[in-house]
Amino acid sequence: MIQDNPALIAAIRDRFAHVESCPFQGPRIYLENGGGALTLKSVVETSAFYAAIPDNQGRDNPAAAALSSTIEKARADLRVFMNPASGQFIVGETGTELLFRMIRTACLNAPKGSRVIGSSIEHPSSRSAARHWASATEMEYVNVPHDDASGLVTAADYASHMTPDVAVATILHASPVTGIGMDVAAISTAIRAVAPSCFIIVDGIQHAAHGQMDLEAYDVDGYAISPYKVFSRHGYGIAWISDRLTELPHEALNGGPVSNWELGTRDTGAFATISNVVEYVDWLGGEVSDETGTRQRIEAAGRAIHAYETHLTNALINGTANLPGLRSMNGVTIIAGADNPGREGTVSFVVDGVASTDIVERLKQQGIRTHTRKADHYSGNVLLPLNLPDCIRVSMCHYNTTDEVAKTLSAIRVIISNSSPVRS
Repeated sequence: MIQDNPALIAAIRDRFAHVESCPFQGPRIYLENGGGALTLKSVVETSAFYAAIPDNQGRDNPAAAALSSTIEKARADLRVFMNPASGQFIVGETGTELLFRMIRTACLNAPKGSRVIGSSIEHPSSRSAARHWASATEMEYVNVPHDDASGLVTAADYASHMTPDVAVATILHASPVTGIGMDVAAISTAIRAVAPSCFIIVDGIQHAAHGQMDLEAYDVDGYAISPYKVFSRHGYGIAWISDRLTELPHEALNGGPVSNWELGTRDTGAFATISNVVEYVDWLGGEVSDETGTRQRIEAAGRAIHAYETHLTNALINGTANLPGLRSMNGVTIIAGADNPGREGTVSFVVDGVASTDIVERLKQQGIRTHTRKADHYSGNVLLPLNLPDCIRVSMCHYNTTDEVAKTLSAIRVIISNSSPVRS
């Protein structure tokens, strides 16, 4: 267990850059992991190394051969990390771009008159892509409403809207607004029970840092992540695509390999840095278990991360170090409920009569980095049904500490007590 091992927490934090201070702000507590996780020091070093190499893959020289080997190692590492039975991993511009591409390809190859299904909880990365390409290909888009109170959409919700002519489906693994995770495997099973050949695309961007991924168990056709949200860096996205999605007609160079989805020369450093992430999770699994296999250590790390982040979110909600939690503070409402077993590292809340932006600003002044989610095109699908213009998001990862939570609770309590209501 991570929470019972101060030495392990210190070792974890030592592997990340800018854990306790920002190069622009100075000392701070970083609770904005939903916007981008901290970066592994090994990723920073690897990025610098590969950025200086002028060679490309596919040439007849030692550097090119080394670059190709680095890329192949990264693909092999991803197979262990995310556990697909088959298919391939591709790298693109961002996780959002890859979701658009997978959904576009599935829609363009769908039978005429078929339908696309998705849920109202989804981030616009998948929801906008699905609705756009449904319209462009003259397919009906079917919306599955999520439960506003819990922030969940379930397999039963999908099942109640499924018909055999659904050819493309999208699923959100976890919400970046609420932090609540969905049961992807159960939803996929419900979809395939009615439409077995449906292409199922999953947005795993928010979930990836908060537990583990098991593509073999999900029975889907596409899964996208954004590495900057899972301890790597900006500038690329990763998608896994099934064999049957791979084989659909798609953009490619004439005369090139038919299974190739990547366009242009790849950034070897991007591949190398995802290997750094897998190596880190493998190390952590060895610290929290006696497992000897790499996949088994990764699974152990995932369980430990989820358990520790649950400990942190429970501390924020219920209190710690004799400090009352959010649920005990006057006027505080926790989005998706205080007792939600689907929570993954994030707690979003509002305070009656106090603007969320005001609270986030005052926390920033005290060196505590959080974020305001507004009822815009990113978060309006969650906040508008709750009649909320905004909320405060506190998003944690397994390198955060209970002491950081306690300092945050103390600061929030003082801010609320000193605030004048600005809205009813």
